[in-house]
Amino acid sequence: MNVTFDITKTGGQLGPVKFRIGRQKIEPFHTAPWCGKPEAKKLIPLLRELRGDFFCAPFGDGPAWRGEAHPPHGESANSDWKVTSSEPGRLVATLQTRVRPGKITKIIEARTGETNLYQAHVLEGYQGGMCLGHHAMLDFNRNGPGRISTSKLRLAQVLPAPFENPAQGGYSSLKQGAWFRQLNSVPMADGTKTDLTNYPARDGFEDLVMLHHKDADDFAWAAVVFPEKKFVWFSLKNPVYLASTVLWHSNGGRHYAPWNGRHRGVLGVEDVTAYFHLGLAASLADNPWKEKGVPTAHTFARGKNSRIPYIMGVAPLPDGFDIVSTIQRTATGIRLTAANGKQIDHAVDTTFIQ
Repeated sequence: MNVTFDITKTGGQLGPVKFRIGRQKIEPFHTAPWCGKPEAKKLIPLLRELRGDFFCAPFGDGPAWRGEAHPPHGESANSDWKVTSSEPGRLVATLQTRVRPGKITKIIEARTGETNLYQAHVLEGYQGGMCLGHHAMLDFNRNGPGRISTSKLRLAQVLPAPFENPAQGGYSSLKQGAWFRQLNSVPMADGTKTDLTNYPARDGFEDLVMLHHKDADDFAWAAVVFPEKKFVWFSLKNPVYLASTVLWHSNGGRHYAPWNGRHRGVLGVEDVTAYFHLGLAASLADNPWKEKGVPTAHTFARGKNSRIPYIMGVAPLPDGFDIVSTIQRTATGIRLTAANGKQIDHAVDTTFIQ
């Protein structure tokens, strides 16, 4: 098996994940520096286990909505999961939620001969609106600097609310609420512009932006090229299920516990249907993204299950491949084309997300 993975019982957080390409072992995901240390015991479950990727229902944190007081990123990221099936390359776990009663089944699969990870979350028994998503976090300390790109943007905005409070030791650098058209030209609070395709950057700051990209064939992607370790990481999604992508740039801008200025070189690539990370009430309320036709929550109907599919993978990087410009379906998977024209053909089952 070319992919091995673990998940935490608490929060069902995915990590570590190891991909094997030839003789090389690749670990793209981040684990918080306090995990497994005595200091973690006093933290909420989400932060105690913070690593890799986890499923959020609801996504984000905010005030209670109609009596529902969810923990940050939901019970799915904080409560204990029950493993119902485990075999090499495949794990099934379930969670009965209480704040909004229902059942979530988590299915994670690695397939022989591939360097991909397939995830599906099946939600049963829910009704009403819910924001949700994945919360993948990439490690640019272990893997070196990277080049970031996504499907063609339809909408893109810096978080339209304060992300950090300097009085509490938190600092942000981007212009609050600014709309932009390209990742390489994003307004800064000081009046200049910055390039979000290169990371790590803006040392000492935490920033959050949201992107919407719905390609003509309902196939959307995000990708990071890591030239030092010679691999590219990608995520594939169907925007019907995961409409937008939140990018969280965590590079030492939080000087309060447990972050203490040491959470650096981490990029959250969070594929969601939500209104930023502002939680259930904000995602269900009228908001500028919803007014522009972007869904910020799913509506669950009584008696109808919902399956949220998601793929992440890695591929070896040919010499000179600079930054992913397009990802297109092929007969056997996908073709990643660089801005400079170089190409990677990669085997993956894209029907999984259709």
